Amino acid sequence: MADTSDTRTPAQIEADIRRRREVLAETLDEIGVRVHPKTIVGDAKAKVVANVDHTIGKAYVQVNRVVTDVKAQFVDEKGAPRLERVVPVALVVVGVVGLLALGTRRRKG
Repeated sequence: MADTSDTRTPAQIEADIRRRREVLAETLDEIGVRVHPKTIVGDAKAKVVANVDHTIGKAYVQVNRVVTDVKAQFVDEKGAPRLERVVPVALVVVGVVGLLALGTRRRKG
């Protein structure tokens, strides 16, 4: 059998009840804020923004890595251009642009 004797005074019991009511009221207020539609929408927006920021950050890192890799192909460690690689690519670009220009002229003429 459980001991049902309580040695607290009525004033102590009332103070305990008052504290518990205050804690319960705070808890209910917090629940009310959490389930409020504006809070739910705000949390959802924050999650979307965080995911977008994360995705953009990952994309930035990937693009930066690709640019760095491409740059390393055409520039040496000191920052000087690697002419043995730049010149052939430049010639190919000039050739492609020239062929496109000729193709455009032939269609118009």
